[in-house]
Amino acid sequence: MRSVTIEAFAKINLTLRVLGKRSDGFHEVRTVLQTIDLSDHLVCVAQPGPFHLRCKAAGVPEDRTNLVWRAADALWRADGRSGEPRDVRIVVKKRIPPRAGLGGGSSDAAAALVALTHLWNLNMSHQGLAHVAASLGADVPFFLRGGVALGVGRGDEIYPLADLPRWWVLIATPPFGISTVEAYGWSDAFDRPSPLPVALPDPRLKDTWLGRLPTLHNDLEAAAASRHPEIARTVAALRQQGAILAAMSGSGSAVFGLFATGQAASAAGRRLRPGRGWHARVVRLLRRSGFERRARPRMHGR
Repeated sequence: MRSVTIEAFAKINLTLRVLGKRSDGFHEVRTVLQTIDLSDHLVCVAQPGPFHLRCKAAGVPEDRTNLVWRAADALWRADGRSGEPRDVRIVVKKRIPPRAGLGGGSSDAAAALVALTHLWNLNMSHQGLAHVAASLGADVPFFLRGGVALGVGRGDEIYPLADLPRWWVLIATPPFGISTVEAYGWSDAFDRPSPLPVALPDPRLKDTWLGRLPTLHNDLEAAAASRHPEIARTVAALRQQGAILAAMSGSGSAVFGLFATGQAASAAGRRLRPGRGWHARVVRLLRRSGFERRARPRMHGR
């Protein structure tokens, strides 16, 4: 029996600008994505029979609506195989909160693509795998690479950027989730009588390319905070507690703050009082070299 164990890392959006709606119904965005040291674990085992997916996390489907299942189906068809995907069982152990803007589902799908190319012995180029990934969702191609990257178009056109310092990240997750469809719908309908205020760049950013960006802001944040004011309060609290950068991640609902040291991040987490049901955890930015080393499939056979 052969198996692959692989980590699927979460991400934060260091900036997210929504530039308008495209003719295909999606939104044109410009975003900087960064993997963080928080991951789901996928255990993928080759075994005869129909494809099987198992995940015990509440609210996570185990059928064809799950992105992991869709990834298996898309990869199976991309290789020219007929019928349903088969001969693999995948167990997903969730640690990334769903509907939080941290990319858990997309990262799981990308990890499944990597694992399945090994277990099905596929001879597929990175470009071919990226094409399959893009068909699954805008964030999925990014998770094939990890590290930090600029995403344009729908967010699926990925351009690698130089690694940032290994800053620490405080992730604050509320008891509610926000779907991507909800977040963009709220943003489209949000009334902006005047330009949104943007915090001045922190002086600690000046020695990085991040400090040279014209603005660091999440355009979806204001509309989400109009429905969930605790999002804005938590972002403001993180800035007051010395975060280098604080914002909602992606389509929400999680909020993050960057800190220079783990001690500062942990202290901010202890002082943070965003409301009942919120959960705070401290992780680190993940460099691409670290992502490649830790995300390399561990093959087991007997």
